[in-house]
Amino acid sequence: MTFENLHVVVTGASRHFGRALAIGFAHLGAEVYVSARTVEAAERTRTEVVGAARERIHAFGCDLSRPADIRDFARQVGERTDRVDLLVNNGARWLDGMEFEAATDDQIVETIESTAGGSVLMVKHFLPLLRASQRPDIINMVAVSAAYGPGNAAAPAHEAFYAAKSAQAGFADILSRRLGPSGVRVFSLYPPDFSTSDPKSVEWEGMGGANPSQQDEKLTTQALFECIVYAVEQPRDCFIRSFHFEPR
Repeated sequence: MTFENLHVVVTGASRHFGRALAIGFAHLGAEVYVSARTVEAAERTRTEVVGAARERIHAFGCDLSRPADIRDFARQVGERTDRVDLLVNNGARWLDGMEFEAATDDQIVETIESTAGGSVLMVKHFLPLLRASQRPDIINMVAVSAAYGPGNAAAPAHEAFYAAKSAQAGFADILSRRLGPSGVRVFSLYPPDFSTSDPKSVEWEGMGGANPSQQDEKLTTQALFECIVYAVEQPRDCFIRSFHFEPR
């Protein structure tokens, strides 16, 4: 299997892991449709890519806490392509682990809406384009905080972020069961805190991130990217529902 001519949608692609995904897929030959809260932020990802891969990245503005933005994003992508082969729900509104009462109501609502509601609506509005693909896949980037038990202080996020990610994990689980029979695979990643190395304008290198001299460091962006590539490359009768990583 090759990624050439695959059509990939990545949310939250203005920095860190989302930008690394966009760059990685573009260098593998995919047409990549990236979103960020503003089109200017998404456009920066495109302009920082080197070589021919730059022309394979298409930038859009989409605030995942606004349903109208998601509908417009899906419509605009549909005007450029007749299908989407891979949807990556990466975008989420981070909320620091401040005192519970210190977060404003707007911050709490935006965190839940962008992460949980955003994932649900992205699937809803992109599902017609996914169903038009011969190999449709959905990837959900679920933070490890969703896997922590109640009261576990290891997650540095606010309680609202924990709630949003738990909702996203539940949605991904039921979605995989219901869409699986129709040929749409749903994968979820549960990484711990990981190194968000940013390739920016340099060539994508070392997709596995398996540098022997870095064995004591955090899980790398490249390693997570390779997990996604591995899952998508599998034959259609191979269904890897989730990747769980133990924090070091």
